[in-house]
Amino acid sequence: MNKEEELFKKRLLELGDAAYKRGTATFTDFMNRNELNIFHSIQKETCDTFGGYEYAERQIAVFLPDALYHTWNYPISCIKISPANIKFAGTLTHRDYLGAVLNLGIERSKIGDIVIQDKEAYLFCHNTLSEFIRSQLTRVKHTTVHLANVEPKAMQVTPNIEKIKGTVASVRLDSVMAVAYKSSRSSFAALIEGGKVFVNGKLITANAYSLAEDDMISVRGIGKLQYKGILNETKKNRFLILIHKYI
Repeated sequence: MNKEEELFKKRLLELGDAAYKRGTATFTDFMNRNELNIFHSIQKETCDTFGGYEYAERQIAVFLPDALYHTWNYPISCIKISPANIKFAGTLTHRDYLGAVLNLGIERSKIGDIVIQDKEAYLFCHNTLSEFIRSQLTRVKHTTVHLANVEPKAMQVTPNIEKIKGTVASVRLDSVMAVAYKSSRSSFAALIEGGKVFVNGKLITANAYSLAEDDMISVRGIGKLQYKGILNETKKNRFLILIHKYI
């Protein structure tokens, strides 16, 4: 763990202590996969994470005191970004939307996922920035946009997935990844050992890590997939497995 990661871990511990001493919920900013891994290394029963919707990759953690006598909500807002005129709307990418928001001077840690659906995007952000973003963001690349708050819980995200079947000798991490990306196990060794693969938000550096049904695998710079489980066993004592690859 480097110095920056040590400081982040210290900050998490301070937030946990503050929740206990003040008797109120305390929250982190949005955390990336590596930060979530650090969080999971110190996780207690009185803390949890959420990113605004079920499949969120970037998430906020909440630390709760042992006895909390009032209700609380995650400080997350969801902003729908739509082209002002669909006829003249360009094709916009995740990079385009994120760049436009960060150009407003907003820190990356205050922004969660950006979910693109057709010509619209849903931006999850810290609720203290919602009004500012809605008032300042008028264009994304060359497209004039309209912004409106929507209720995060009403946001229905249906990810696009490719269903992949294949056989493996065992459900170790590198074998499942090889099936998903149609490559050899050895081709993923450097990625796994190099700290670029996460299972359920936790950093995994062992190629032979054994997966459980419904484990979510994120590969930095490549994509995300979910191991759904074993369908049956073949006559050659191999396992036919099902994978959902997010596209």
